[in-house]
Amino acid sequence: MTLKSIRYTNFNNIYLIGPMGSGKTSVGKQLAHLTKKFFYDVDVEVEKHVGINIAEIFRRDGEKSFRKQEVKTIASLCKLNNIVLSTGGGSVLINTNRQHLFNNGIVIYLTIPVEVQLERISKRADTRPLLVKYSSKEKLYQLNKERELLYKILADFAYLTSEVKPHQLALKILMDIQKVYKSTYAH
Repeated sequence: MTLKSIRYTNFNNIYLIGPMGSGKTSVGKQLAHLTKKFFYDVDVEVEKHVGINIAEIFRRDGEKSFRKQEVKTIASLCKLNNIVLSTGGGSVLINTNRQHLFNNGIVIYLTIPVEVQLERISKRADTRPLLVKYSSKEKLYQLNKERELLYKILADFAYLTSEVKPHQLALKILMDIQKVYKSTYAH
């Protein structure tokens, strides 16, 4: 994989995008450990700021309220350096979020077959408010299809996560980033 185009890229930050259950948090923690960067999870940061969990925000205030908090959180985190950021599956729906991610780091799209995704997320249904609405394979497939183009447009790299361990994938991602960095800046 290579960057889609030569653009100014902050190689210090790595942003993970993709559907819920694709492994963004697991791979992100591995990337942070391997690179000695700080790891942040957008959902966790929103919960810290608001003082309640995501499911409660959705229940009490609705998805729109959550998305507003998400925008503020991503804007704030994208000002930092030397971070690995795991975004929420729907973060890419908002143009402001896409701009912040694109302009401030390398964007990694983690993808997963719906069958594996459903198996993974059903284990944590209580922390995933959209799972209530998209609980069937067909509905989850529809949700992913609605977001897939945005993931692909935004991403510098894309990886299938269903057949590789998070640590192995993190190593592969870092090797690919290093190749691009060397080819871009080896003058």
